[in-house]
Formats: sequence, C-alpha cells, structure tokens
Amino acid sequence: MKKVKPCLWFNFNADEAMEYYSKIFKNFEITNITKYGPNQGGPEGATLTVEFRIEDQEFMALNAGAQFPFTEAISIMLYCDTQEDVDRYWKLLSDGGKEVQCGWLKDKYGLCWQIVPKRFMELLNSPDEGKKNKMMQAMMKMVKLDINELEKAMNS
Repeated sequence: MKKVKPCLWFNFNADEAMEYYSKIFKNFEITNITKYGPNQGGPEGATLTVEFRIEDQEFMALNAGAQFPFTEAISIMLYCDTQEDVDRYWKLLSDGGKEVQCGWLKDKYGLCWQIVPKRFMELLNSPDEGKKNKMMQAMMKMVKLDINELEKAMNS
C-alpha cells in the first residue's frame, strides 16, 4: 500500500466512472471494491469504494453522494509523450465534459485534468527567460496545448 492515495468523491456514479476510465487508459486496473452494508449511509449492496490504478498512480473512488462536487482546486496531471497522445486523451476525457484553458479540462464527472505534453515541461525549464516568456504567452492563449505552437513561440 502506498503512503499517499488520492480519494475522489463521486456522486454515486463511481462504477460508471470506472468503466469510463477503463476505456481511456490502457494501464487501468481496479484493485479492490467495497460495498455498503446495512445502515452505512448508502444503498445496501451498492459500491462504497473502488480502489484503482491508472499507470502507477493509485486512487480511491468514494461513492458518497452530491455533497462535495469536484472543483478546479485539484486536478490530475496527465503527462503525454507526443501530440498524438495529447490529442487522444483530450478528445476522450473532454467528451461529455468541458474544455477549459491552458491544457485543462473537466471530464463528464466534473473531475479536472491537465493534459500536459512532456515537451512543455522541458520548455518551461529553459534558462532563457525571454524565450520562456514567449512560450508562456502562447500557452495562455491555448485551450488544448499544441507542442509545435509552443516550440514556435519559444523560438520566435
């Protein structure tokens, strides 16, 4: 068991969300499911928690109702090797959700994701502040991040 595991609060739709995420992520695995028992605050026999893994990151989904919806105060960063990966995850995760800005989106459950090309992080670590500033200005105008456009801005 890892020492840190984010717990994501779902509005009694964690089972549906797990099915959804299992179709998006190749390295997705459900590792444990617990059910509500009698008098435990949810429908008896319904899913209470789902422990799952995306890539090497462990999560728990808590199936607990509408009291605490997801907000932009927390997001999951998904690093991508290529623009094709960015495009694929962007399309799948934004389907039924909402595109935001600067590589951020909300999926159809309201969970916020940042779809980030690894190349963006490399550019962000440039020692040339002038070039980095140009790249950041270009990024601020984007919704989905575009590696070629970021590189063009960096080198303009």
